[in-house]
Amino acid sequence: MPADAKAHVRIARPSRDLRAAERFWISGLGLDVLFRHESDGTPGQHSLLMVGWPDAAWHLELVHDPAAPIDPRPTPEDLLVIYLGEPVPDSLVERLEQHGGKRVPAHNPYWDTWGVTLQDPDGYRLVLSTRTWSNS
Repeated sequence: MPADAKAHVRIARPSRDLRAAERFWISGLGLDVLFRHESDGTPGQHSLLMVGWPDAAWHLELVHDPAAPIDPRPTPEDLLVIYLGEPVPDSLVERLEQHGGKRVPAHNPYWDTWGVTLQDPDGYRLVLSTRTWSNS
């Protein structure tokens, strides 16, 4: 398959705590668990949690190696932006906060104008944008 618009995208990130990440992404945002693997602690074996919407062309892979954990080091510009195309529901923001998220000011004020920024339990930022995606 060529690398084109039909290619599926996986975004992989380390996680300190896959259970906390699952609460945020599944119970908070409403993604589905697409795949899960629990490490038995064997060196080099990772625990994985893949989340997303089943019909989406992307998914998020969260990785934890209990034998050699990697501490996530996100910057304020490491964003996952979801374009809602409508106002961000207060109930969604509240649900994300109840499931481990923290509302934070955006590093780039553009995102405060056009959405809501939340920090996940590993410190990565999710932007819920009121805009629609357009590449023009």
